[in-house]
Amino acid sequence: MSRLLGAADVRRIADELGVHPTKKWGQNFVIDPNTVQRIVRTAGVQPNDVVLEVGPGLGSLTLALLETGTHVVAVEIDPALAGRLPQTVSEFAEQSAERLQVVCADAMDVGSLPVEPTAVVANLPYNVAVPVVLHLLATFPSIERMLVMVQREVADRLCAAPGSRTYGAPSVKARWFGDVHYAGDVGRSVFWPAPNVDSGLVAITRTPPPPDAERAEVFAIVDAAFAQRRKQLRTALADKFGSPAQVEQVLQLAGIDPTVRGERLDLDAYCAIARAARLHGEDIA
Repeated sequence: MSRLLGAADVRRIADELGVHPTKKWGQNFVIDPNTVQRIVRTAGVQPNDVVLEVGPGLGSLTLALLETGTHVVAVEIDPALAGRLPQTVSEFAEQSAERLQVVCADAMDVGSLPVEPTAVVANLPYNVAVPVVLHLLATFPSIERMLVMVQREVADRLCAAPGSRTYGAPSVKARWFGDVHYAGDVGRSVFWPAPNVDSGLVAITRTPPPPDAERAEVFAIVDAAFAQRRKQLRTALADKFGSPAQVEQVLQLAGIDPTVRGERLDLDAYCAIARAARLHGEDIA
């Protein structure tokens, strides 16, 4: 019979390893079994899934994932934690040990895995959350859905709608890969050490990419627009397209008002600009 990690278990294993949570890797370990079970339920994990977990830490979420009968590929950057995780699973859920594979690596460097993941479920450190989400979705087309626990500010940015204060390049880029929505709050007390900020759950369900649009081209325009987010597009995109006059020609082709700011545009509008730029002969990737 398997069981999950409680606060005492987490601290005992950390003591055995001589591990102290580090700011360098954004480590905040979950110590509440109810929270990890809620995350797994929200993620809709099924036995036939292959779940990629980034930053399993001491194994709190890993054990809850394995409880569903799924296969888990855990990518952990900390060699001490990566080495201990199989032992923890054998101790707490011996019957599930064969369904765990551990990869000791930086998630941002991972280009292949032992098996193709169908889902990502992870507690991500705030400082790398957005790049990791985008890298995994771009690298593994097999990922059908994702549920990540991130700092609330990061969650708000990923889920923001055009025109909102938190809307930015991450909001547009995440939407390229699928439908994005906020899936719930997570308080500070479920972590050790308790962070100074609240966390939130972000769910992404993959959808087909926009038609007749190249991701590199769209993302380059998004980056240029938000680098000067308070400026009108004809000014913000001038360096990208050569001059405000050229920007206006491209935007006219795209049916976009050149006086609008980039923070008002949705993904479809950015794709329209990229298509128009290609027709206009602009090199934008």
